[in-house]
Amino acid sequence: METPAALVTGGATRLGRYFAEALADKGFDIALHVNSSRGEAEEVADVIRGKGRECEILPCNFLEDSLEGLITQAKTRFPGLNVLLNSASAYEPAPIARTDMAMLETQFRVNMFTPLLLTRHFAEVVEHGQVINIIDNKVAYHQYPYAAYLLSKKSLAEMTRMAALEFAPRLRINGIAPGVVLPASQRTSDYIQWRIEGIPVNHQGNPAHLVQALHYLLDNAFVAGQVLFVDGGESINLEGRHSENYPGERRD
Repeated sequence: METPAALVTGGATRLGRYFAEALADKGFDIALHVNSSRGEAEEVADVIRGKGRECEILPCNFLEDSLEGLITQAKTRFPGLNVLLNSASAYEPAPIARTDMAMLETQFRVNMFTPLLLTRHFAEVVEHGQVINIIDNKVAYHQYPYAAYLLSKKSLAEMTRMAALEFAPRLRINGIAPGVVLPASQRTSDYIQWRIEGIPVNHQGNPAHLVQALHYLLDNAFVAGQVLFVDGGESINLEGRHSENYPGERRD
């Protein structure tokens, strides 16, 4: 039998790296997509090969290069390709008042259009498999300071559900929406603690929690079209304001 293989986009850094290495631990050979992080990709590839798995680095600029070509390269190198994990992401905060066409095009091109088209081309060459989209627990909110980014991720969540219907039963398509797991390096400890105070389980997550979610989606054949929030309940902490939590004088 052909060894199963996974194409991981953005697999050289941050969460993408954890997912790529976790898939290698699970017995997958890895087609490791990279854009600009070539040095980091070489490091990840060495780690994966040290686990006894094959790894091929596949450069692709999502703003310029052929997405069909990326899938073709991955399938040619790894005939057992049966997982597509869309982890690559573009992130630039700005409210609607400061959002221009260039920002919209970049955010949507990387965060939504690319996963959609990769899913399409993956479905054309894979008989049976899975697609897992890495989303963001911010999709539960209307945080306008991240307008273009968040709208693209909300669209990705809806595309995940729509594609799950279109390509079933050949493909199972799901998503993972991480919460506070790997905050950006510029975030201060005070900021992170403030975020933790809004998480019902009262602690920060770590990449191992997301890997557990990945294993669940891979292994449970009866799960499709779901976006699994791995955020300690932060996204459901939307109690809202009412008479019983009003800090002023209450008039019953």
